[in-house]
Amino acid sequence: MHPRHRVRLAVNLLNGSTPAGFAVSAAGRARLARYPDGVLVGTGYRLPVPPAPAFTLGNVIIARQSVLAQDAALLRHEARHCTQYAWCGGLLMLPLYFTAAGVSWLLSGDPGSWNLFERAAGLADGGYTDRPLRGPFRGPA
Repeated sequence: MHPRHRVRLAVNLLNGSTPAGFAVSAAGRARLARYPDGVLVGTGYRLPVPPAPAFTLGNVIIARQSVLAQDAALLRHEARHCTQYAWCGGLLMLPLYFTAAGVSWLLSGDPGSWNLFERAAGLADGGYTDRPLRGPFRGPA
């Protein structure tokens, strides 16, 4: 494992976000498996919230799918969120993320298109559409 992934793993364990990921994946009856770079993937998540096809808590990626291929674009996208949890101090990322989703919704009518966390993780890899800004936010033509 690359040293930066070891650091990310340790930081997310210490900041509590990965243990939270274990708890949520267990609550949703997801099956955990080790993936490269210190990531754990829980597949077959059954709870209705959040409605996303996949989401991340610390170094735990939780997916509704029964299988998530190691070379999948969605896995790369969610793994970038693992790093964001480390940079944001763990669960503090959640209010930051939801604030960014609200700003994105105000700007474009979509919670992902202009969310800085989703843009940094790769919109297309996460299945997001790059929507244009709404009228008053477009600027001069």
